[in-house]
Amino acid sequence: MDEPAYTSLIPLPDELRGASVLLRPYRDDDAEALFESIQASREHLRPWVSWVDRRQTIDDTREVVRRMMAQWLLREELALGIWEAASGRHLGECGLHHIDWRLRRFAIGYWLRVSAEGRGAMTEAARLLIDFAFDGLRANRVELTCDALNTRSAAVAERLGFVREARLRNEELARDGTLRDTLVYALIPTDRA
Repeated sequence: MDEPAYTSLIPLPDELRGASVLLRPYRDDDAEALFESIQASREHLRPWVSWVDRRQTIDDTREVVRRMMAQWLLREELALGIWEAASGRHLGECGLHHIDWRLRRFAIGYWLRVSAEGRGAMTEAARLLIDFAFDGLRANRVELTCDALNTRSAAVAERLGFVREARLRNEELARDGTLRDTLVYALIPTDRA
């Protein structure tokens, strides 16, 4: 398999739209909405994502937004904000990470503000992104990993048809110092048939 000669020229959409969510790359003026989502869900996110404590101020978040914008332009990481289609309210984030353009392999990551959970927004957002990865980017593999205790994240993977490939025992150190297991899920083109 050949890596694209100019990855920064790979066409990407301005948005991915579903029935109730809109996904789009971040812009400068999104930092306040992103920061508000993090603030509203900080304690809820803390057990599952290590970055939550590095985004303590609006300037921290502005810096992160700028980095995500640059990575999007270079096609190094493809982070998208999740917005409620009807209201425009920021709900969370999903993206394609650890991109290998030669193999067309991507890792998907996501989080949702606590007040938006339980209404199908993450399943819809992840489905939009997965469909784009396979249909638009010709993915050969989309991988998802989560803490074995993060049952909500695992449930999204299972609803979307991901195949659980492994349970990596004592693979991660939790914030409280305990060892945690990591679940590894993946989708390949034939899983979608």
